[in-house]
Amino acid sequence: MSDIINILPDSVANQIAAGEVVDRPASAVKELLENALDAGATAIQLIVKDAGRTLIQVIDNGCGMSDADARLCFERHATSKIRRADDLFAIHTMGFRGEALASIAAVAQVELKSRQQESELGTRIVIEGSDVKEQSPCNCPTGTSISVKNLFFNIPARRNFLKKDSIEMSHIEEIFRRVALPNHDIAFSLHHNGRLLYDLKGGNLAQRIAGIFGSGFSERLYNIQESTEPVKLFGYVGKSEYAKRTRGEQYLFVNGRFIKHPVFSTAIERAYSELIPERTYPSYFVLLQVDPSRLDVNIHPTKTEVRFLDENIIFSILRAATKKALGQYSLATELEFDPSTEIDFSPAPKGHIAQQPTVTFNPNYNPFRGGGTPRGDYSKRSEFEHFFDSSTSPADDCTVERLPLEEEPVQEPATVFTATPIGYQNRYIVTTLKSGIVVIDQQRAHERILYERLLARSGAATAAQQLLFPVNVRFNAADSEMLCELMPELSRIGFIISPLGQNNFVVSATPADIGDNGLQELLEQTIDDYRNSMMQKFSDRDKSICISIARQMAVKGGTVLKAEEMQRIIGDLFSCQAPNISPSGRRTMVIIGEEELGEKFKL
Repeated sequence: MSDIINILPDSVANQIAAGEVVDRPASAVKELLENALDAGATAIQLIVKDAGRTLIQVIDNGCGMSDADARLCFERHATSKIRRADDLFAIHTMGFRGEALASIAAVAQVELKSRQQESELGTRIVIEGSDVKEQSPCNCPTGTSISVKNLFFNIPARRNFLKKDSIEMSHIEEIFRRVALPNHDIAFSLHHNGRLLYDLKGGNLAQRIAGIFGSGFSERLYNIQESTEPVKLFGYVGKSEYAKRTRGEQYLFVNGRFIKHPVFSTAIERAYSELIPERTYPSYFVLLQVDPSRLDVNIHPTKTEVRFLDENIIFSILRAATKKALGQYSLATELEFDPSTEIDFSPAPKGHIAQQPTVTFNPNYNPFRGGGTPRGDYSKRSEFEHFFDSSTSPADDCTVERLPLEEEPVQEPATVFTATPIGYQNRYIVTTLKSGIVVIDQQRAHERILYERLLARSGAATAAQQLLFPVNVRFNAADSEMLCELMPELSRIGFIISPLGQNNFVVSATPADIGDNGLQELLEQTIDDYRNSMMQKFSDRDKSICISIARQMAVKGGTVLKAEEMQRIIGDLFSCQAPNISPSGRRTMVIIGEEELGEKFKL
């Protein structure tokens, strides 16, 4: 039998390696930015065209490379950081495997220009699909400029699997943020198709967060800081009232490297126990400093998964530090201190004798008796006991969130209801049909009602409700670009939003159900939800946006509803085209028929 095992050519082996390291344009961006950091750059430019399909260029002012290094850096396993296996547990740099540039060059057309400070001329190298086409001296500034053109030009199947530009660009921006946040002392800029998206100056972490997420974002954060033997941590955690339904603004770094660590994420989120609703997630930007010998970053090709020797200890420290920040700063912001009431710590005059304080009280005081008379009957006790009168509804004496009542007439449901609805646990609405009992989830039902109402009004002349006072909103560069992309869909359901420049917008009209309350948070969450729906191949923009807005505007579980509000939900729900399920596909009601109910009482 003839031999069947062959040694793969280097070009094929590099393409296979590229499948692990470079699976989309954002992967190439990550590797190039990390190389620029390792070169000691203080200013890094990222230039992208067509979401990375046509061009990815990174320009840095780092140390540059010699002629020999510029050529060797494209060879597999060529690295300046590793000499022996033990070095893997003393990693202080971002890249170390020596696979990135070789993998990128195997699937793209690459041009490199690099010069060291002491050299008069730099080196220019052109590579296509691992083949070196040209190497020559050139005139260029100190540092390195590397251009990746026509990514996956020689692997059409891989190129065809790329998503549309908006999705691929959102991945690139996410990588950019993950690199720029921990390296806040370095200047970064990002251009896409000639448009400047980010221009970040070097500074502290708070300034970097404000530069990426907007100047007002810092008002949503508390400072967190702790220094112990196994870990030093600092950064910011979000205020509980700004928790979101997505995990988009959660950033955890170790030694300057972004990581995904479910255990540590859980540690932070557990600190918010009983502070935020279920299935909502806080924002955080936390940087950890750990001895490199106490962790292993070499367990995944993208190096985002890291193992810690002191995982349990760090978990406890991280949770405690987050709880401390939430307790300390939230209390400080709620209390207002009068300088005149501050404690005076000045020493007492010489010879001063402190007097024992005295306490006076009326031993005959009766809180259930008016007039303060020492004795008498308890005829006025009824004034106190009437608060417990069962005929008084708790909802009548409390200020609660009310379901917005519509001015338009309610269409009566086709099903005949035989009893006034009642609320159960402020979450379910219980009523009866001729054939049994129906239990309705008030939040899911209202989501279905609002969703169909928004869709039905899409494009209608009456969909928009002019605001008496237009509202200004501001977003980070990524969200601003996404908002501009969603403008046609938002205008069809009733929003009138105009750009003002510098990521600022003005909202002059909204759908009739929304109004002007909390527009900033509503639009931010809508953008986040839409971005996540794109990742899940949700292709219908109109439906995605309506689902997000309906979910945010729906009456929440735990809200006390009046009987007429419950009746309105029931009537509107049974007028929907699909009353049985919420827009996200969950059941809105349970009907217990007469036969099923009878079975429960059988012996």
